[in-house]
Amino acid sequence: MMSGFSRSRAVCLLAGAALLTTAACGSDSGSGSGESAAQGSAKPGVIAAFYPLQWLTEQVGGPDVAVTVLTAPGVEPHDLELSIKQVTEIQDAALTVYIKGVQPAVDDAVDQDKSFDAATAVPTLPLGDHAEEGEEEHTVSYDPHIWLDPVRLATVATKLGERLAVADPAHAQAYKDRAAATAASLGTLDREFAAGLGTCRTKTLVTAHEAFGYLADRYRLKQVGITLDPEQEPSPARLSEVGKLARAEGVTTIFTESLVNPKVAQVLADQVGAKTTVLNPLESKPSGDYLSAMRDNLKTLQTALGCTT
Repeated sequence: MMSGFSRSRAVCLLAGAALLTTAACGSDSGSGSGESAAQGSAKPGVIAAFYPLQWLTEQVGGPDVAVTVLTAPGVEPHDLELSIKQVTEIQDAALTVYIKGVQPAVDDAVDQDKSFDAATAVPTLPLGDHAEEGEEEHTVSYDPHIWLDPVRLATVATKLGERLAVADPAHAQAYKDRAAATAASLGTLDREFAAGLGTCRTKTLVTAHEAFGYLADRYRLKQVGITLDPEQEPSPARLSEVGKLARAEGVTTIFTESLVNPKVAQVLADQVGAKTTVLNPLESKPSGDYLSAMRDNLKTLQTALGCTT
């Protein structure tokens, strides 16, 4: 299957052949949307691939950068296909902030000299080892959901401040100061999670897909994902395996996600006599911001796992 970037390049070339100009490849014809935040501004344009990176870039960049996000709210980031306009924005940006392995189209489009792969800033965890037959092959060998660990994200904030300081030396100290403040806020969040999940009736998370490995690793929980890929349905054997484990460990809640069909999680919950509730993987913009959504997740986990503080 042709990636979003490859499609964009193909469409652009066809447009050029038909119109004898490549000017049409720099904008969406007739969209009337005007310039992006990264265009028409004296500020460095910074592209964020999807929401958690948008939040982090806005915190660290502050008023000194113009941030554009590639993934619209409510869109599953893994499904992103880039438009011609977005490819152009990536090419023109001072920096693109992304995580390799989340969005193959973005992986293909970025300029390595003008990009920051957040996964390179922290130790990563391996993918789960129970991939289903027919599941798409992953482009990386690690779990890319690093933003669900506040400690790792704090490290990313620090590294991002350093990269922005290099890209825009005139505001270098401001980037570093905001990065330090962002890291401090994430440190506070980490302490809240550590205290809130310190004593729980069960430490097992049964999730719709394995998005919460870093959170589980940080707070000594055990993640059991029904699938590795949210787009794939598990085999009957996998459902049976997870069901047996859920019963054995007294799991009372199966976690699903706002952007994932809850059908499979509900089937499993019915089989083991559990309920379902949403645990937000923060792949899309929440009603509040990253910090408030993570605190909502903490409350959800405390209730579901029977935690006391």
